Amino acid sequence: MSKLRFNIAMSLDGFAAGPRQSEEDPIGVGGGQLHEWLVRLAAFRETHGEEGGEVNASTPVVEGWFEGVGAVVMGRNMFGGGPGPWGEDPWNGWWGDDPPYHSPVFVLTHHAREPQEMQGGTTFHFVTDGIESALAQAKEAAGEGDVLLAGGASVAQQYLAAGLIDEMEIALVPVLLGDGERLLEDLGDAEIELEQLRAIEAPGVTHLTYRVS
Repeated sequence: MSKLRFNIAMSLDGFAAGPRQSEEDPIGVGGGQLHEWLVRLAAFRETHGEEGGEVNASTPVVEGWFEGVGAVVMGRNMFGGGPGPWGEDPWNGWWGDDPPYHSPVFVLTHHAREPQEMQGGTTFHFVTDGIESALAQAKEAAGEGDVLLAGGASVAQQYLAAGLIDEMEIALVPVLLGDGERLLEDLGDAEIELEQLRAIEAPGVTHLTYRVS
């Protein structure tokens, strides 16, 4: 049965992004520290057409992010382009001409836009009628594959509060951001139970995986 899987990096004080996010600082001030462990990896660099990099305990974790994934859901901030209407010549997002997803991606937004086909099999579809609709479309596109929830934090909160996430992986990074966008708040009265599936210690990060019910 298809699952909705979610992974994200989080600071020790609970932030998935720093303050004052912008086009120049998409993860907020100081937010880049959350991914320093990742950008050093050969597995990450390869997906961006780069050579070199480290191989360590994080490598199989990162390599497993897209295993069995048939479609992706993300929020508009994760896609990029800023708030409000898209305009006559909309930006194609943070991900360049060949995004790493290589599958249909369903972007949650308040503003309609025609699908954007990119290189490598990635097509961005823009969904204006809520998280359940985006997930239903993603599951249909994924077939027997899983759906990856790529973030960001506010979208993850909505899916957690609605009880729709099956598995959650947090890359816990030993930094203190002090401010920004918290991951695990605004969950309302949702009753969420977590079963730890694994914990992997790696340079600069600890990978924690939970079954959500």
